[in-house]
Amino acid sequence: MAVLSKAGIAAEAFVTVGVGSATVHAHEAVRKGCDTVLACGGDGTVHEILQSLVGTDVVLGVIPLGTANALAADLGLLASPAKVMRTLMDAAPARVSVGRIHYHDNAGNPASRYFTVAAGVGADALLMSRMDARLKRRLGYVLYLIEAFRVWATHTFPLFEAELPASGNGDKRVVEVSQLLAVRVRSFGGVLRYLAPGASLRNGSLSLLAFKTRSRFRYLLFLLAVIARRHTFAREVELIQTQSIECRARNGSDESFFVEADGEVLGLLPVRIEVVPHSLSLLVPHGAQP
Repeated sequence: MAVLSKAGIAAEAFVTVGVGSATVHAHEAVRKGCDTVLACGGDGTVHEILQSLVGTDVVLGVIPLGTANALAADLGLLASPAKVMRTLMDAAPARVSVGRIHYHDNAGNPASRYFTVAAGVGADALLMSRMDARLKRRLGYVLYLIEAFRVWATHTFPLFEAELPASGNGDKRVVEVSQLLAVRVRSFGGVLRYLAPGASLRNGSLSLLAFKTRSRFRYLLFLLAVIARRHTFAREVELIQTQSIECRARNGSDESFFVEADGEVLGLLPVRIEVVPHSLSLLVPHGAQP
């Protein structure tokens, strides 16, 4: 706020007090005619604010203050809040595409959310569902590692169906997967870095990581390869470019599959994930390649 004041920029600060309050504050900012909303938090805060800004001309800026800051990492904004603020003051708004996930909440009601980082079905959403908010504040990124190991060691990785749109010959393609991740960012930062080659906020497509295996060993090998930046894609772990995808449980299956977007657990299958082209104005620093 001091940096903004010194630059002669009028701004007002709001503190989030619970789930959904960031969405309310952002909606109010749009109603008041503000030209920019700065999300000061992690990917969860960005996700909430995003819901009020998609489809408007109000610009979104990101100041990383959370446990997970993947969007900020993708924009090259991992620095002190004051330094990031100065960088954003020289940044230019760019129109980017966002993802949208249609899902069913825990009561079975249809709903949808926009996302900028990634949306997932399967083990990653199960991981997010196990994150304790109090422990997350105390342990930070370490808690992600602990829970990831627990999921890897105990989860059975059941299969569900993912249906891709019709190809040139008119046939839809259905694959059975234990994990599906629809990625929108080029870099997650941290050990994951460039998880899905070709992913970009400027793209009009989703970069899908489809794990067509239930093998813990295969999951581990892929993760180690990602950390070493030597991962490749083959029959068991496929990289797919598409504008949309639908996921559902297999016939006769009684398994429950969690769904998440930007690290926020939303509900259960079935889902449809798509791209909404040029729907968000985002402050992009000069030289950044999101």
